Amino acid sequence: MADKDKGVEEVVVEETVVEEPTGGDGVTSAASDTVGAAGKTLNEAGKTINVAFKQVEKQMGNISKALGSALQDRANVVMVRVNDDSLHYLDILVEADITKSRSESAAFLINEGIKANETLFNKIRDVADQISALKAQLREAVVHEE
Repeated sequence: MADKDKGVEEVVVEETVVEEPTGGDGVTSAASDTVGAAGKTLNEAGKTINVAFKQVEKQMGNISKALGSALQDRANVVMVRVNDDSLHYLDILVEADITKSRSESAAFLINEGIKANETLFNKIRDVADQISALKAQLREAVVHEE
């Protein structure tokens, strides 16, 4: 196997010839039925594979859109430490050529995490706004007391 083919397994399929027996003992009919059933099974498997490929293509399109959104206007730098599991997922995205780097993977996953938890982040924002308003009231009260 050439170096350029590294990681590609060569599969050889041999043609099998089934000879029809003579004598009318029903074996030919049974063999024909078996071949027909095998053909139907292969046809169904092919359909299943085609459906799976279409689903993967659709998901890749969705990922491409999400990735474009996540990587848009990335002007801010954030240093972050991650555990081994998180690093593994970042690397999966890079190895699958979904992202070009761990940085892009992290930006993508952060963006998707925020979108997936939008309701939670809206609640957090509301409470944080209330806290800011209370702090402002407290500062104003202290200034007036002096």
